[in-house]
Amino acid sequence: MLRLAAAAAAQDGVGPLSEQTVLHVRHGGDPGARNLLLWRGGDLAGFAHLDVATDPAEARSGELVVHPAHRRQGLGRMLVRAVTAEAGGRPVRLWAHGDLPAAAALAAGTGLTRTRALWRMSRSLREPLAEPRLAPGISVRTFIPGQDEPEWVALNGRAFAAHPEQGRWTIQDIDGREREPWFDPAGFFLAERDGRMAGFHWTKIHPVGPGPGGGPVGEVYVIGVDPAEQGSGLGRALTLVGLRYLRDRGLPEVMLYVEESNPAAIRLYESLGFSRAGTDVMYGGGGLTRPT
Repeated sequence: MLRLAAAAAAQDGVGPLSEQTVLHVRHGGDPGARNLLLWRGGDLAGFAHLDVATDPAEARSGELVVHPAHRRQGLGRMLVRAVTAEAGGRPVRLWAHGDLPAAAALAAGTGLTRTRALWRMSRSLREPLAEPRLAPGISVRTFIPGQDEPEWVALNGRAFAAHPEQGRWTIQDIDGREREPWFDPAGFFLAERDGRMAGFHWTKIHPVGPGPGGGPVGEVYVIGVDPAEQGSGLGRALTLVGLRYLRDRGLPEVMLYVEESNPAAIRLYESLGFSRAGTDVMYGGGGLTRPT
């Protein structure tokens, strides 16, 4: 399945699956999640993933990909119908990475409409970076595997209480990422006040960045601040701590993802030199509530 995703990424210039789905395929877990395989002439021609939804009234989100050699044969529509049937009557929302015209056409043809978007923003690390200014009483250290997971999960839940995915992370979610080859606690920064976590900036290094060029790129992977610290400038300071770390690792560029509906965060990142470089779109609603 991952070979199928790699073929689609080479063709489209953007990976078709989220990190969460790739981790699910590699390591399992996520009881209740569903993987659908579409075969054509002995070849794996398509794949779809449907996430877990614990609330019976909640929409189920997923994503799908068709191998480039099997496109324009109606297989995308077939996968949408299969995913919709698998959802058991719940609404379905599907991610389309890169906001590609083919995905928009498939959504329109299956009665789905744009409901959410993530911006990918980037900036050069060769441009000057300001010094981080930490509020009095705040200190910064790096993450200690085997020690910091429970407190970090609790802080992440507070920081992203309203976020449909990030705020639900569990110990299993962070453990899975600690097993990935890219994980490096030296790039995982924790801010503390009086010995308790107040915020964090988890960075990531991609050996090959998105889009043409293919060089290594850093990422503002996850950054969060305890609600009690909102307005203290801690988010900006932690962002700069991580950016300077990535610059000092010799990376030429850094990227991040931010909700299109979060103008405050977008303004912060724009003030730090980031600009929009791409978009991931979620499609939902529409008339495909059962297979036809």
